[in-house]
Amino acid sequence: MNLNDLAANVLQQQRSTPDLIADALREAIVRGIFQEGQSLRQDEIATQFGVSRIPVREALRQLEAEGLVKLHLNRGATVSAISPAEAQEIFEIRSALEVKAIQLAIPKLTASDLEKATVILEQTDQTTDAGILAKLNWEFHETLYEIAQRPRLLTMIKTLHLNVDRYVRLQMSQMDYLERSQKEHYQLLEACQQHDTKAAVKLLKKHIDTAGEQLVAYLQQNIHS
Repeated sequence: MNLNDLAANVLQQQRSTPDLIADALREAIVRGIFQEGQSLRQDEIATQFGVSRIPVREALRQLEAEGLVKLHLNRGATVSAISPAEAQEIFEIRSALEVKAIQLAIPKLTASDLEKATVILEQTDQTTDAGILAKLNWEFHETLYEIAQRPRLLTMIKTLHLNVDRYVRLQMSQMDYLERSQKEHYQLLEACQQHDTKAAVKLLKKHIDTAGEQLVAYLQQNIHS
């Protein structure tokens, strides 16, 4: 799949043009079609989508807010890279916000919510595609957190997930992470089913902190290799 394929897919949706372009570019970045540091030429992207540069510029601003793109004065846009220090900070913030979300959500979780989360984990067991695994990973966490009814908190958490989505895909496919992650997800789900907030918080914090430590170590190794 390339950017043309992604563009064709998203243009079938009934949404604003900048959002559609942002969707395609985001997917291209997290899939690795666009690499870290790669220049994103607005005129070329506009031509591929058959639009002016204005909606492309708006889409790039949206991706900049998500931490996926850097806009440079008079030099256009490039795909952002995350340093080990930035990755550590992202996971530290994730840990704090997601712990708060699960604390607020557990008292409100229903049997239907828990069944939905269970189905997502079962779907995860049935695939090895890194892109699908990353998508299901977010859907599992989102299912648990959205019950907290804190939309701004959920938006902040989602943005942090987007910041590291391409690396989560790498973890899923190359870093022997999936088996442990799934085990921790099932443990977290069980704590939620028991409405055991203390256990859920402990499990979730360990889950996020461990993933962050592994990613930071990977990024540090790449710097020195």
